[in-house]
Amino acid sequence: MATTTPAPDAARAERSGRTGGEAATLDQIAPPPKMRRRPAMIALSVALICVGGLASAWAWQSTSNAQEVLTVRETVYRGEVIEESDLVTVRIGVDPAIRAVPAADAETLVDKRAALDIAAGGVVTQDQVTDAVVPPKEFSVVGLSLTAAMLPADQLVIGDKVRVVPTGGEGGAAAPAAGGEIPTYPATIVGKATDEITGNSLVNVQVASTSAPVVATRAAAGQVALVLDSQEP
Repeated sequence: MATTTPAPDAARAERSGRTGGEAATLDQIAPPPKMRRRPAMIALSVALICVGGLASAWAWQSTSNAQEVLTVRETVYRGEVIEESDLVTVRIGVDPAIRAVPAADAETLVDKRAALDIAAGGVVTQDQVTDAVVPPKEFSVVGLSLTAAMLPADQLVIGDKVRVVPTGGEGGAAAPAAGGEIPTYPATIVGKATDEITGNSLVNVQVASTSAPVVATRAAAGQVALVLDSQEP
């Protein structure tokens, strides 16, 4: 009597209690892949975490050092009155040495005058404002309406030292004083604007009170011009 030996695969299937189909299915299942460590990626991840931490720390410190201060919406020139609408509150980091005016003190700036030109967007400091009254004692302010021929083009700014020169009006000249010199009146520019209708320059000048009547009379007749002198002390 012959003895039949089962094939190895069939024997394994019989020992495991599975049919041939089940054994074939198990043989087709791939083993799970082995995870390989990548040192470069690990180092990069650690570096990114460190950078993120430093950025967060910097942002927190910048925010904690920031404070609300005042800037101006548009340029305020020397001598001009500061109005509430000129002021804007911003939150930025400011060096304490700058002496910036805190936003909470905005009311203390209203109706004061700019001691220096304050550029649009510039932080307002204590040194840029003054309580000085314009005009001071023994001085007067006279308004002038001047054509382009009566003043230097695009040269005058508030605070400039000028001279008011009497003229004879249209095509005329002022009569010279004794000694052959035309009388002039020292003045300071304290205000400047443009007449939207005529295009004339509207200039407020501060002159000695004793000279104000003559300057005002000449100005009303259109018989004055402005001369810009050197601003060096």
